Amino acid sequence: MASPATTQTVRPLDTLRFDASGPPQITSVVTDHLRLLGARPDRPVHMDAPAVGTTLTGGGFAPAHAAATWADPASGLADEATVQAATGIMAVHGRRDGTPRGLAVDYAATATAVLAVQGLLANLVGQARGAAPAQVTTGADRAGLLAVSQYLAAAGADEGEAADIAAGGPPFTSADGIVFELETLDPGAWAAFWKALEAPADALRTGWRPFQFRYATACAPLPAALHTTARSHGWDRIRRAAAVSGAEVCALRSLADRAAEHDGAAPWSLTPSTARAAGSAGSVRPAGAVGGPPAAGARRESARPLAGLTVLEAGRRIQAPLAAHLLGLLGADVIRIEPPGGDPLRGMPPACSGISARWLALNRGKRAVEIDIKAEADRGRLRDMAAHADVFLHNWAPGKAAALGLDADDLARVNPALVHAYTSGWADRLDDAPMGTDFMVQARTGVGEAARPDGEPPAPSLMTLLDVLGGLLGAEAVLAGLLLRERTGRGVRVDSSLLGAADTLTGPALRRAARGQNPRRPAGFRYPLATADGWIAPADADARAAAGHDLRGLPTAEALSRLREHGLTATAVTTELSDLHHDPRFAGSIGRDAHGAPAVPDPWSFV
Repeated sequence: MASPATTQTVRPLDTLRFDASGPPQITSVVTDHLRLLGARPDRPVHMDAPAVGTTLTGGGFAPAHAAATWADPASGLADEATVQAATGIMAVHGRRDGTPRGLAVDYAATATAVLAVQGLLANLVGQARGAAPAQVTTGADRAGLLAVSQYLAAAGADEGEAADIAAGGPPFTSADGIVFELETLDPGAWAAFWKALEAPADALRTGWRPFQFRYATACAPLPAALHTTARSHGWDRIRRAAAVSGAEVCALRSLADRAAEHDGAAPWSLTPSTARAAGSAGSVRPAGAVGGPPAAGARRESARPLAGLTVLEAGRRIQAPLAAHLLGLLGADVIRIEPPGGDPLRGMPPACSGISARWLALNRGKRAVEIDIKAEADRGRLRDMAAHADVFLHNWAPGKAAALGLDADDLARVNPALVHAYTSGWADRLDDAPMGTDFMVQARTGVGEAARPDGEPPAPSLMTLLDVLGGLLGAEAVLAGLLLRERTGRGVRVDSSLLGAADTLTGPALRRAARGQNPRRPAGFRYPLATADGWIAPADADARAAAGHDLRGLPTAEALSRLREHGLTATAVTTELSDLHHDPRFAGSIGRDAHGAPAVPDPWSFV
């Protein structure tokens, strides 16, 4: 294979061209990201094909192909609505309401598009390091299973949840009608906030546990007294209570608000280091000169394009650990940097073989090294490790890496070839940004409005939409950084964020808002239909016709048959995630790991 051309490469896909076709929900995101990464279309994009097919050519690479489908045709899943229904997205998103509900945004399609671009980038990185080219295939069904993987793992654990799964949760509403999110990770701040508003003591005590676990359970059955307390005070008083307690509040913003301030930035940024890696001279360098070929004995099959690369991950919760998990699935050796005593989330219930099922969903297969980043000697150990790594990935609080002497410039001095990746909440793009957590970012960016159809009160989903999509974007950004490194001979600083995830997810709605149109989907959009023993979800194109049939007296199987007799596409809604193990729509794809925790399939196949 010819060495990848690097002359005046500024973005990883500069000098490459692409050809793409497929359904618009997936294809539009694929093509947007390829353009932002530097590729240019060979011909007009056709957004009317049932499956996405994308080919990248040029730059000295062999053609790279990616295919993305909704699902295996035999599954009967044909669009966003049916994929959300089958994979459990509707069930998890609907927990706050007590019944399954569809997300009014194209969540599975957006995740699928990012996975497809990841596959293309990984293919090119592998080629640059001497691997054979391969075609990558992904599907929205696999993306949906990945999105619910933590909830699925918990449902199949050895023990029950630590908090009840029942209807209820934020947001709250003030006396003057302001709908707002509340965030704190500190039980003391939680108590101080509600005491400042004179909430009943028993309500604030019993409310903390469901509030604390809402990230894990996607619901928060809070005492009604807390909502009553919020409604008895004006917004100014509520903000003062937050200020004195250390909690944070954020009023829900509209999509029109977000569209008016949107800066048009890409969901990630790539900044090449000023230092050139050792052994790199000139504008064109042999493939593998920086990262090196896979180590002797490393798996070389085409399904592992990152074999031989090392990723150091100092991640907490979901966003960075998921990004590193995906890099590990692509073949990288992932080493977790954990505090003395190990990651406390390893013990978060429910457990499988004594280890948190949710933790395993994101961290199985990684090695771990305990580092006390507060101690200079241990920071020296971490610098030594970074000197021999390919990627350092973290999601520490803003400014912490620099304060510790572990920022991109610091580590470039010991490893000029390093890809330094930071997955944050806001990427320093908003001056008035609240705490950068999933639900606060949803509130601030209009996701709470986009997630529900017109006529319903806006409310951020309690499913961790942005943490998961932010992890996907983080992995995409790292792969882009690795490719840019291979093409330029320089290390790269990579920044991604939950804000970038929010803007990617709401992109179509923001464009409608910018044109002065109603950005929300119509009333009743993606609302499942009840049957005698469950729920069914019609495909978006058939929803209006399906709603004309009274199916409440029919078992689900008969209801589906009736709709099919009328030429309508629909599927059963998964309401119990544990049922996915035996669901014929995913036959053989969901297994269990060495600890007995449920494990979803890899999101791509390389052949």
